[in-house]
Amino acid sequence: MHGTAAAGAASNPETGAPRRLFLSAQGIAKAYGGVKALNGVSLALREGEVHGLVGANGAGKSTLIKILAGLTAADAGRITIDGAPVTIAAPHEASALGMSFIHQELAFIPEMSVIENIMLGLPKPSRLGFIDWRAIARDIAPIAERVGLNTPFHAKARSLSTAEAWLVNICRALVRKSRLLVMDEPTASLSAREAERLLAIVEDLSRSGVAVLYVSHRLDEILRLCHSVTAFRDGESVADLSGDALTRERLMEAIVGGNVETMPAEARANHDRGTVALKVRGLARAPMVRGVDFELHHGEVLGIGGLVGAGRSELARLVYGADRPHEGAMELAGKPYAPSSPTAAVRSGLGFVPEERRSEGLILTKSVAFNMQLANLANIVRSPALPLIDTRKRRSQTEAIVKSLAVKTPDTETTVGRLSGGNQQKVVIGRWLLRRPNILILDEPTRGVDVGARGEIHRLIREIAAEGMAVMVISSEPDELPDLCDRILVMVEGRITRELTGEDMTRNAIVSASYASAA
Repeated sequence: MHGTAAAGAASNPETGAPRRLFLSAQGIAKAYGGVKALNGVSLALREGEVHGLVGANGAGKSTLIKILAGLTAADAGRITIDGAPVTIAAPHEASALGMSFIHQELAFIPEMSVIENIMLGLPKPSRLGFIDWRAIARDIAPIAERVGLNTPFHAKARSLSTAEAWLVNICRALVRKSRLLVMDEPTASLSAREAERLLAIVEDLSRSGVAVLYVSHRLDEILRLCHSVTAFRDGESVADLSGDALTRERLMEAIVGGNVETMPAEARANHDRGTVALKVRGLARAPMVRGVDFELHHGEVLGIGGLVGAGRSELARLVYGADRPHEGAMELAGKPYAPSSPTAAVRSGLGFVPEERRSEGLILTKSVAFNMQLANLANIVRSPALPLIDTRKRRSQTEAIVKSLAVKTPDTETTVGRLSGGNQQKVVIGRWLLRRPNILILDEPTRGVDVGARGEIHRLIREIAAEGMAVMVISSEPDELPDLCDRILVMVEGRITRELTGEDMTRNAIVSASYASAA
């Protein structure tokens, strides 16, 4: 917990003086097509306070943030700033009121430089009629250094990794010197070191009087940073916690409305692995993958752990045919396997859930049904001679998967871009449940997913493995892999440096192995 600060959420722990209320939202309601996204929620944010906002995907957190940011209008309710009622009809109005937002799905312009993205929407000093980028660079260099952004300012934003894109957005918010900083899942794509730096920045901002609304599914971060927390469930604010009441148990209860079930350890221990589904020998693609050997068995959940940049996602891309190896060989069921493309991999019986679901896993303008059936079209045509979609079969199959995964959507024809991040992830996973590949690779399957949905996805992965599918799971969260996997391989600097099984599969073992040298 946040120490003594948590004991007095409404007062400054250093001076004892009451924290001044900056923003109050009362009775906020919003509905989309008859579905209530928010049903009279309230929130109070004070200067110098880190206020956590937690809840299941679809609970209404992102909707409230969009209302505060001026991206959408509330149907009812009242917002005040410094006690005065305000109407926020556009993002620039939110900015003028002293608020900055870093949304879960990062916003930047790929063809602009890093420095141009940081300065988007801000006044820029000029010299002789030209923008003085050299002066701007001098001014923002300390901020970039503070968050660990080492990318050259002149580099194009399209070259940024996910972690670097987050840091650019964080820099943009800090440059604005806002009174309120709203952060939606800020550490989801950061390495442990980058995340630690960000958490320290949030603590510094709080001490300097900035209000921070911190939205995260990582409860350890919430408990460390937040002076107080509001929990949403099904569009309603169900708990306000601070002080001694701010515990992991109370947070979990508020988020899911009950206990979260987990897969018993003995159930995993009693599960036998089947025959070898995939064999990898000496696989390499410089500089990220360097001589990797492993086997994946039918009926097994194999975890791939390690830090961001260790080569885990790059290894998955080689197996899935998205990239070609420079060295090494693979076998599927004992036969040579060298996919020339993802399409070839799918035909060979592989499925892949990518890390970036919005840009790589979904067509956001299409429906839930369309996205779920993308890999299954051959099974829903009326006949090979008449390649017309059997709409009744398409609907019944999709509705069955939506129900089994508890996807929160008005119907299967709803545009998938309107769903929350966790529900979008379920749609991508549902696509492969329809096709039933022999091997399924999942890259960060529960990133940005609430604790309840995470439990559902874990149970689902265990079920499909028990039916004989070979599953490979990549995760940056050391706590996730021991709960889920039969074996864990840890990657460091492009190599597999340790295999963990049985009682050795612990968070501490994964972290320790992740920081060990690959030499």
